[in-house]
Amino acid sequence: MKYVTIILFLLLSAFPLLSQDNSVNELRQKRKAALEAINEAQSQLAEAQKKSKSSLSDLQLITAQIRARREAISLLDKEVTQIEQQQKNIGNEIAQLEKELDKKRENYAKAMRSIYSKRSGYDKIIFILSASSLNQTYRRMRYLREYSSWRKLQAEEIVSRQQELERKRQELQKSKEEKEALIAERRGETAKLQAQEEDQKTIVAQLKKEEKAIRAELQQRKKQADALNRQIEKLIAEDTKESVKKANVKADTKGGYAMTKVEKELSDDFAKNKGRLPFPLSGSYLIVGHFGPQQHPQLKYVKIDNKGIDIQTKPGTDARAVFTGTVTKVVVIPGYSTHSVIVRHGNYLTVYSNLSSVYVKTGDAVSTRQALGKIASDASDGNRTVLNFQIWKETTKQDPELWLDK
Repeated sequence: MKYVTIILFLLLSAFPLLSQDNSVNELRQKRKAALEAINEAQSQLAEAQKKSKSSLSDLQLITAQIRARREAISLLDKEVTQIEQQQKNIGNEIAQLEKELDKKRENYAKAMRSIYSKRSGYDKIIFILSASSLNQTYRRMRYLREYSSWRKLQAEEIVSRQQELERKRQELQKSKEEKEALIAERRGETAKLQAQEEDQKTIVAQLKKEEKAIRAELQQRKKQADALNRQIEKLIAEDTKESVKKANVKADTKGGYAMTKVEKELSDDFAKNKGRLPFPLSGSYLIVGHFGPQQHPQLKYVKIDNKGIDIQTKPGTDARAVFTGTVTKVVVIPGYSTHSVIVRHGNYLTVYSNLSSVYVKTGDAVSTRQALGKIASDASDGNRTVLNFQIWKETTKQDPELWLDK
């Protein structure tokens, strides 16, 4: 029963450690992604700042970089907390192993004292020869062999426990070193964050002097975004009307897109993948515009209402489909030279805007991660390359960041 209790203790102790190891690894992966975003922003900001003056794009970049660095610092704090809990669990295991080892040593010492005080090698011979029968002689010989084997096993178990104890102590030491390294890294990231916040203040101060030009730039961006959204809403309405007209069955959603059985399955599969959809482009990226209505955190006179998210990347990058579907429309917004591709996934739609060229046409079936077109670069703004990505469920806009696996 005693050994069963010990085994149960060790097993139960192992599960939290496994869980914590997974948690620490997950945190490290997230921190790695945050640091990659920081590096990408730094690279693009350095390129953009070769211009004679700061722009709204520079502010977007450094703000996104600050956001990513704050996320990295938060993840470092969580890693430290996980490691502290890991250290506590290892400490408990060490205490239990030391207790077991002391008990085994004590029992072994008692057994050895008993042997040497009561029987020498000569005594063992007398013990065997003094048996009253051949059968008793055999039993006494077997007893001595088994007793000898037991002592050997006990000695081996003591050595094994000592080795396990040493491994746990080394593991604890490694954990302490990791914690110290994380704390040092956090100090470094905090110093960089403070420096970036000062740079941000400098850019904001410069932009405030150029409020008129900034308002004009924002008005132009808003005009383009509004034109795109009106076109998307119009296309969705037309698509829905046409599908209801052709369908012999009532639409799954009142007034909504009439789906076939296959489309319904596709729509359900899309919904099940919320939070796991691949990113709509490959390579490094930075989210510089977030979903929904919001006031600019630095320029208080600037109000934003983003129907999707803006993802800045390197020139030459392709936009990719996030899920299997069918191209509903390839659109060129009147007055603008860039394209938008709309892909339907049942009653969900994904929209990929600001493409300089497209590789698909209306009616094409596309697969997950298939390239749809090249994202346009703005030569007048330091080759700024930004994809606007949207997700709709019928006529309801969704926050893409809740759907993507970042």
